[in-house]
Amino acid sequence: MTKVNLKIDKPIQLIELFAGIGSQAKALERLGANFEHYRICEFDKYAIKSYNAIHGTDFVTSDITKITASDLGIVDTDQYCYILTYSFPCQDLSLAGKQKGMAKGENTRSGLLWEVERLLNECDELPQILLMENVTQVHGTKNREHFDEWIAFLESKGYSNYWKDLNAKNFGIPQNRNRTFMVSILGDYNYDFPKPIPLKLKLKDMLEDEVDEKYYLSDKQIQDVQNWNAYQKPLETMEKVDKTNISPTLTTRSGAYAAGMILV
Repeated sequence: MTKVNLKIDKPIQLIELFAGIGSQAKALERLGANFEHYRICEFDKYAIKSYNAIHGTDFVTSDITKITASDLGIVDTDQYCYILTYSFPCQDLSLAGKQKGMAKGENTRSGLLWEVERLLNECDELPQILLMENVTQVHGTKNREHFDEWIAFLESKGYSNYWKDLNAKNFGIPQNRNRTFMVSILGDYNYDFPKPIPLKLKLKDMLEDEVDEKYYLSDKQIQDVQNWNAYQKPLETMEKVDKTNISPTLTTRSGAYAAGMILV
């Protein structure tokens, strides 16, 4: 039997777990989707402050280990399309971290994924669509067993799952940022990831012509960054920017170094 594509013809109730500053909500807004900032769960008080400032909301912090399915408020799924996002912490998956993994019961930050399993098991009505974004190590050799375990769980709940690695530079952004995206649809549905588009912007197009001096690094800060061995690899990457006009993946380390290079 051929799977069909899901057509969203109901108002969207957006639930963002690990919400951060609401980048996934911003994507729906830019698409012109008919959605409500329905529920979010975010532990970081600064992220919540930013979220509210960006989206005009008044959410408060919450801990995913403390909330239950009733806090998600999923009701009347015949009247609403619930989209639940769960881009869980990547610190224990990323090559830049200690790579502790996301195994169930290991109590790692990336292992908070399994709190989403608990919440879905508690739900009387399930969200029709799940969205996840994470570093590509989520399905790397060390984590593939647990990634497959997660997909098997979703299948047991009735979701059709589609995942793919997508790079920002192939979708209009001059940054080499490769990430794994997964779309899960409740029911026997098909999903096709968007096709790459030509890159028209260059890194210099994203930079401001004038920058307030308060954002400049001092000479000492720049020197400290240049002398820190941890930044030597990002330095080699930054040298390639002039040739490709594409930024390397921005991280707290390379981003700081880039700031020093740009602002000098």
